[in-house]
Amino acid sequence: MKQSLLTMVQKILSDMDSEEVNSVADTVEATQVASIIEDTFYNLISNRLIPEHEQLIKLTAVSDSDFPTHFLYPENVSSISFIQYDTTDDNTFSYKYVSWLDPVEFLSLVDSVSSDYVLVNDKNGGTKYRIRTNKMPEYWTTFDDDYIVMDSYKSTVDTTLQQSKTRCYGVVTPVFNRFDDNYIPDIDANMFPLLLNESKSVAMSVLKGSPDPKIDQAARRQRYNIQNNRYKTERPKPLSRYGR
Repeated sequence: MKQSLLTMVQKILSDMDSEEVNSVADTVEATQVASIIEDTFYNLISNRLIPEHEQLIKLTAVSDSDFPTHFLYPENVSSISFIQYDTTDDNTFSYKYVSWLDPVEFLSLVDSVSSDYVLVNDKNGGTKYRIRTNKMPEYWTTFDDDYIVMDSYKSTVDTTLQQSKTRCYGVVTPVFNRFDDNYIPDIDANMFPLLLNESKSVAMSVLKGSPDPKIDQAARRQRYNIQNNRYKTERPKPLSRYGR
């Protein structure tokens, strides 16, 4: 069962024999517990893939003719699995995969271009590379893990690559709101016992100086169960590719 931030704070305070509250902001200790829950939440989701944090996203366009194929990773996106781009001239939508190349391979590709290109400066290094102007993008890379650079654009269609024409799949890190009593953390219901017990263990240790081994034991058990039951939809187990 999913629980609000206030409910979790109240449960932890009760187990610590602390003062009861009606809001996270009622006491300093309640605010400290909310902060511990927030830290525990981010620790929890950073150590494992949370399926509901995967979603379709769009890249953030730089929209600068000096950088016609540059995009930024969207805010709170921690990773991208694939990128597609609408390659039609009339927005009828025919998405094609834009393939990843590591930076060295990407530079080798664009350095080989001999016609129909513009020279583009790298955002940080200041070096130049050739970006083709006569075709839709086929490859992308990143040199700094902030900017995404694609190899080409079709200047007869757009002066820069468009955010609206991107379609990507990635992991978005949710924002935790520890100032809202009714806030419900963005995780599945089966992860709430782990979040609560991990937070309770930290709160006991930090605020009371007395960790509870039973709480730690329950948290370890829940971590194991979540790892094996993290998807709502049953998925086939991957088969090994070992040769015979």
